[in-house]
Amino acid sequence: MAREPGRPAAAAFDAHHPPDAAILDECVHCGFCLPTCPTYALWQTEMDSPRGRIYLMKLALDGEIELNETVVGHFDACLGCLACVTACPSGVRYDRLIEATRGQIERRFPRSPGARLFRRLLFAVLPYPRRLRVLLPLLRLYQRSGVQAFLRRAGLLRRLPASLRALEGLLPPGRARATPLAPTPAPPAAAGAPGAARLRVGLLTGCVQSVFFGEVNAATARVLAADGCEVVIPPGQGCCGALALHAGLEEDALQRARRTIEVFERAGVDVVAVNAAGCGSAMKDYGRLLADDPLWAERARTFSGRCYDVTEVLDRLEAPAQRQPLPGAPLRVAYHDACHLQHGQGIRAQPRRLLAAIPGVELVEIPDAALCCGSAGIYNLVQPAAAAELGERKARHILATGAQAVVTGNPGCALQIAAALERAGQPLPILHTIELVDASIRGTTPPRHGVR
Repeated sequence: MAREPGRPAAAAFDAHHPPDAAILDECVHCGFCLPTCPTYALWQTEMDSPRGRIYLMKLALDGEIELNETVVGHFDACLGCLACVTACPSGVRYDRLIEATRGQIERRFPRSPGARLFRRLLFAVLPYPRRLRVLLPLLRLYQRSGVQAFLRRAGLLRRLPASLRALEGLLPPGRARATPLAPTPAPPAAAGAPGAARLRVGLLTGCVQSVFFGEVNAATARVLAADGCEVVIPPGQGCCGALALHAGLEEDALQRARRTIEVFERAGVDVVAVNAAGCGSAMKDYGRLLADDPLWAERARTFSGRCYDVTEVLDRLEAPAQRQPLPGAPLRVAYHDACHLQHGQGIRAQPRRLLAAIPGVELVEIPDAALCCGSAGIYNLVQPAAAAELGERKARHILATGAQAVVTGNPGCALQIAAALERAGQPLPILHTIELVDASIRGTTPPRHGVR
């Protein structure tokens, strides 16, 4: 891994946005990040900790090591959960370092043919709602026909490669519904007297969210309208670029960012409400991501300043719609902090306040709440063994609370936790925060996602 004596320094990184040397130098290797790092918690290996990876980045930047399979393996093992950013007393922006490093890896490291093919397949499908909608009937047929149950009972799925087994295990239930693609649903009318809307809110529908969690988008629109907002669902939306950004596909991410900005600029909204933690974290960072583009830099900064997680929007509204006790209350609810909410956006209190305002909801905290569940974008598909370990750890902590349901603010977390609880033989309903609020406003029974 080290350079041979007398050998010229290897150009591990190119000149396009390598990890910032000034940020690297801010790390004093104090070790406060170690207890918060999921991979260090699993393996207790220095090079699979934030400070160990920072050390490798510095060596690569200085030309002391190359991007070989061993080095890239340590970077690939990182979930990008950002818990170390929250824990760091020196304020080291590890998130920017790992993002830059992943961009370098995708440009400069030759992955194996199988790994390249699998990643290309993922990014040929996941960011495209139309393609996902085509797959939805096939998913329903696979699950409802009994084929899935047979393959699992017979153990035939064990013959698949680990990544494909992980993909099969994370499939959403066959009852998942897509939101209509065309025509665009009419925006729900704001509650109260005509002209009484407080905010004109644009709703991001997303890619995976719109197809497999369409009911979350519908609930989001209903709650915003009930609390007095004018809800706009701009046509022409697609993936915001978060998945590509977190995987090191920089140019793809930037193209999707530009498209997202254009779509919401045309809609003329006051704020953009986002109900997926990873999407919100990326969209709030568009200003930095497009800072080098003179045609987009100012537009991106303005747009990012208008982006909020839906819990932030609701938490700021005065005199919201009355919340009613849920049928069957009291309900013991475990709230799972999605990493890109608690660490990426610093949002912890707002969802808890919204849930605590529902009569009959008993909110319980999950032990080791800062530790990632193992979802992390496509991590649970490309690093399935580590993701499964983290999922099982999260499931144990959830079950220890005695919760009757789990609430979170990110679709990837919902799928990951549902799969882990199912493997543990104790499935629980997995809800988005907004779905519980919606059920309380409407006086309906909350859905039971995650229980097949």
